[in-house]
Amino acid sequence: MTDSAELPALPVTFRPTRTRVVLMTAGVVVFVALTVVALMLEMGGGERASFIVTGALFLAVLALLSRPQLTVDPRGVTVVNLTTRRRLEWAQIIAVRLRPGDPWVSLDLADGTSLPAMGIQPGIAKRQALAQARALRALVDQGGPEEGSAADAASRADR
Repeated sequence: MTDSAELPALPVTFRPTRTRVVLMTAGVVVFVALTVVALMLEMGGGERASFIVTGALFLAVLALLSRPQLTVDPRGVTVVNLTTRRRLEWAQIIAVRLRPGDPWVSLDLADGTSLPAMGIQPGIAKRQALAQARALRALVDQGGPEEGSAADAASRADR
């Protein structure tokens, strides 16, 4: 599984693309529909504004739900969940877990905690999520990209 042919070219970003498309499409459709209804009906300015603001809030919540991603580069992994962002070095990640029924990948960390990584979700695109989890697991198992680590260390020494 740690064969270099299976490893992605770095940097790479994992995100639930289909889920993002569905969420953002639904958000835009609801926003446009509520705005059109507000402009077509005979009502006061405050009522129109409340329709439009409701559509904007709905779109904002769906945009927040579509935010999760994992960015993998030679130095480590950046986990972006709904409201948090955390940078992890390769040595901090002990294991990558995605068990049947899990809503997203879980990262076991060296400090004994576990971090949900919502950027890899098997919901709509199960095959894609499994391939992404395998690729991330392969990188973690070898302690990060070998050639990338040497190049990164050299670039840090030049600074």
